[in-house]
Amino acid sequence: MTTRREKSEQVVIEGRVVADFGREFLVEFADRRQVVCTRKGRRQDATCGDFVEVRLNGPAQGSIERVGTRRNLLFRSDQWNEKTLAANVDQVVILLAPKPPISEAFLNMSLVACDAARIPVVIALNKSDLPEHAAARKTLVPYEKMGYTVITMSAKFDVAPLLPHLEKKTTLLVGQSGMGKSKTVNALVLSDVARVGELTTSRDSGAHTTTFSRFYRLDKDTSIIDTPGFQSFGLFHLTEDQIGDAMPDFRPYLGACKFNDCAHLSEPGCAIIAAVGKGEVSAARLSFYQVLIEQHRELHEQHPEWKK
Repeated sequence: MTTRREKSEQVVIEGRVVADFGREFLVEFADRRQVVCTRKGRRQDATCGDFVEVRLNGPAQGSIERVGTRRNLLFRSDQWNEKTLAANVDQVVILLAPKPPISEAFLNMSLVACDAARIPVVIALNKSDLPEHAAARKTLVPYEKMGYTVITMSAKFDVAPLLPHLEKKTTLLVGQSGMGKSKTVNALVLSDVARVGELTTSRDSGAHTTTFSRFYRLDKDTSIIDTPGFQSFGLFHLTEDQIGDAMPDFRPYLGACKFNDCAHLSEPGCAIIAAVGKGEVSAARLSFYQVLIEQHRELHEQHPEWKK
């Protein structure tokens, strides 16, 4: 005779990961029921936004049996490890603010990571109520010219400018600490934030609410994934060619250099260096790229055991 427990263990249900706690995952099913799951074996290859198959081990617990095919994955990496942020998203909103000042290094590296993953980007300049906002907005004009969408908003007073860009999409929010991302999320989904916070706290994991990515629905067709604030966006997983190809202002000139293996550092006949001389590519962007490539080479020389 089959026991109730044995019957529950035979049930496999499809769901989506809506919170990634590192070793545990919160999975939501079609009926909006949520179950805390572990990943079978030692694998920790699931992340927020993944579509998964779950075997139920009880009324509120399960194990992830299979992770579905992803259409994209965004993660950051350094020479030591990789940190996945989310999978299966339609776009990324990079949240900036005039205070603390915009870090163009962080912005550029975030853009490269998103472009390399083929994920569209919206740049959102928060804190439009601050007097420093106008000057900060001017620094983003070159990014508009590259084709990126740039908007201004105030999470403190009005997130309405952001809403049309979220409609009918799954959007990943990223930003450094202090940019107002928590206020933005609270303004969009306050009730859901409170609900997930209560769930994680009840499992002695209150820190999870600020440490790991989590998914919130705004309506049946619109959702956001909030990520923890971080100060750098490592690109250790990308090759030099992938980095160059992920810069839209470089793309028209790729393949036009004198040498096929041109790294765009100081080689004669470099089409990108020539474009900078003509004012077609900004010197600041070339400088960012060259510093990034030099650091990239240094790190890979120090860690030859790391395989691409």
